[in-house]
Amino acid sequence: MHDPTLPGSDTTITGFRQDQDGHWIAELACGHTQHLRHQPPWQSRAWVLDASQRQQKIGQSFRCGWCAQAADNDNLVPH
Repeated sequence: MHDPTLPGSDTTITGFRQDQDGHWIAELACGHTQHLRHQPPWQSRAWVLDASQRQQKIGQSFRCGWCAQAADNDNLVPH
């Protein structure tokens, strides 16, 4: 399991889900979540709109901003 006390340590993407507005959220092995939006020109992540491309990202390394900030774990997703 990922140790959120280690600043800047990476985690992996374990899955995806959509929020109430239809934006994609990455579920991370550390227990945190991260919105991944495709909103050009500010955020270019066209891959998040394609199911097969999202599937390819599962298991890949991901830098968790919450863990990097040593944030409280108040946004953990219940399993």
